Formats: sequence, C-alpha cells, structure tokens
Amino acid sequence: MKTQELVLYRNLKYQKLFEAMEGLLSGAEEAGETAYACANQLIELAVTYGFEGNLYHCFLAFCLANHENAYSTSCEILGPAEGSLFLLAQHDFEIFKKLYDYDIRILDGKAEDGIWSLIADYRAAKENSRVFNKRIRDRIVELAVSLERAQTTAEFQGDVTQFYKEFGVGKFGLNKAFRILEKDEQAYMEPITSIEHVYLKDLVGYEIQKKKLIDNTEAFVEGREANNVLLYGDAGTGKSSSIKAILNQYYDRGLRIIEVYKHQFKALSDVLEQVKDRNYKFIIYMDDLSFEESELEYKYLKAIIEGGLGKKPKNVLIYATSNRRHLIRESFGDKKQLSDDDIHANDTVQEKLSLVARFGVTIYYGAPEPKEFKTIVKALAERNGITMPEEELLLKANQWELSHGGLSGRTASQFITSLLSRS
Repeated sequence: MKTQELVLYRNLKYQKLFEAMEGLLSGAEEAGETAYACANQLIELAVTYGFEGNLYHCFLAFCLANHENAYSTSCEILGPAEGSLFLLAQHDFEIFKKLYDYDIRILDGKAEDGIWSLIADYRAAKENSRVFNKRIRDRIVELAVSLERAQTTAEFQGDVTQFYKEFGVGKFGLNKAFRILEKDEQAYMEPITSIEHVYLKDLVGYEIQKKKLIDNTEAFVEGREANNVLLYGDAGTGKSSSIKAILNQYYDRGLRIIEVYKHQFKALSDVLEQVKDRNYKFIIYMDDLSFEESELEYKYLKAIIEGGLGKKPKNVLIYATSNRRHLIRESFGDKKQLSDDDIHANDTVQEKLSLVARFGVTIYYGAPEPKEFKTIVKALAERNGITMPEEELLLKANQWELSHGGLSGRTASQFITSLLSRS
C-alpha cells in the first residue's frame, strides 16, 4: 500500500480510516462491510468538523492541515522549506496526489445514486462545526477543492505549503483556545472547541480599560514589547469577557489563548517549551486568580513570569483576572510584629506584593455608577430588540439589581435575559 511508503506524514490522527480508504480505492481490499464502515466515519467527521462537498477530499485535506511534522512546522515558522526536506515532502505529496485522483464513486459499482455518490457531493444540513470556527472550516473545504484541481504534484505541494504559511498547522493552527491536561507528569494542551463569541464592541462602557488592553495586545501581536496584564476589580464588571473578546478580535492575526488554573502552575514550564518556537502569540489566561496565605503556588507563577533561570518566550504573555488587587491574602499579622521580628515581617509583605509587581499593566474594573448601569441596561435592551418604555425598563432594572448582586454589567445582562425569557 502506498500509504505505508509515506516518510513525513505518518501516524495521522485517523490513520486507520486513511489506510482503509486507500485499500478500498486501490482494489487491495474488497468493499463490503469495510466500505460501509468508512462511509460512516466520513459522515461523522463531516458533522463534527462541518465539512461539505467531496468528503473524501475534505478528509485528506484535514489530514494534511492537522499533521505536525518537520516539513509542516518549518513552513509555518519559516515559509516554504528547501533542500532535502522539500524533496522528502515532495515524495509524500506524490502519494497524496494519487490518493486525491481516486474517484470514490467507483465504490458504488453499477449502482446509480449510491452512497458514495452522495458522499462525493455531500450537502450539510448546517454549516456549523462543533470543532472549528467557520473561517477555519471554510479554509479546509477550500483547500480540499484547490487540491482537487491541482494538475501536478508541484501545484499540490504549493497549495498545502501556502495553507501552512497562512493558517499554520495542527492544533495551534486550527484552534484558538486550549486547556491543560496533565498525564504521566506531562502537560498536554487540549483544544477548547466552544468559545463565547463576545467582542469588545459588545461590552458597554469601560472604554479606557478596553483601550489599555487593546494597546498592549496590539503591540504583542505586532511583535513589539508588551507587558503581562492583570485585570482586577469588582465581580461581574467584564474582566473575563474582555479577555475573551481580545482573543476573538486578534485570533485572525495569530493570537491563541491557553487557560491555566493555579493547581497547574507546575506544568507551565512544560507548556512554554511546547509553544516557544511556534509562529503564534500565546496568552496564558488565569481567571479569578487569588491565593490564600497557606497556598504556595504563587511562587511557581513568580518564577515563570520573571525571575527564574529560564527565559519566558517572547511569544508568550500572561493575562490574569482577579477580584483582589494584591492577589494574595494579607493579614495584619504580616505587618504587626514586635522588635526583632520586624525585618522578617517586612520580607513577608514584600514577597506577597512582588507577584503583582510582575504584571506591567494593571487595569481596574470598578462597579458602574447608577447612571452608567442605566446606560448599560438601555444598550443591552436595544441590542436585544426589547421595546419596553424606558422609564418602565429602568424601574424594573433597579428592582432587579437590588435583589441580584448590585450594580454590574453581569447583573444588567442577567436582567435582560430574564426579560427575554418572558417574551
């Protein structure tokens, strides 16, 4: 089988399906039940990833787009590879080109309008994907079509190389957000497939805060110097939503986000090793960050941000949110000591304050004033098509906030949701 002669593109994510399809199309394996099993898998993948058109070609395009190897990662970082690596990739692309040239409709035999004819021209009920955003889904489908039209191996290789250069490769190229999984003392990054589609324009108010965040992130994605950022302040004021919005705004320019919890700080060194040479900008995102006096995880974070022997990669920043300005709970006992213990007490206080000092940009999100709260309510009502008289709307909003957590953007949003649920 030709697939066994591949050099770079081995151990694909769906290797068994890849080999089974070649066996069927080359005649090395009889159809029968295997063909139905392959058809089932292609359809399931179409629903999962939002593919349409020739599902076999979409599958092959996905295999190429998702496989990290010496050639694909080099193209992502440096552009088209040259020398021996180019020739080795050319060998593999010759095999892929032959796989592309198969017409899956031959598996229908003499049957007219058989299942493989449907799979060769698949029309999805919806364009939605449970895994990719629409832009990436569309680009993979477009890649499948362009590879189908390629007349030569050189054209085929050129189309794939351009995809790597423009979109990247593997999980970092095809996803925008990740969480950390730890297994056997190793850190793995798992894609988060459902991200809230919130944008900065959706967040009413806080214009100064948003500008600070935009300016810092803009510098970061452009390769200029940028700072770690701490967003702190009252609950429900849009700190976490601002970071999600930043991801959605700059994703197209190579920004990715990795969500980390404080019990995973030991794994940060491993994470940084995995992302340091990739052609993306990564934000390590820590939501609701705070530490009790007995928790020592903050020491790992301090070393990672600044002060450890290892240098933090230039393509990584840390964005954190917290309801606390100083992150670590302090007690009067830290400051109120007697005689000879005074110097040690000062050391304790300075150690705790030094964590915040490692965030070059701190942005305060305060609870809105009553007038600002009304502005948020009116804006959200208009955005959601609520036509209630303004006086009645604001009266109900005031009644709602008194019993639902006070003045905040979150309270306003929850109030609007309650109105929509009754309409």
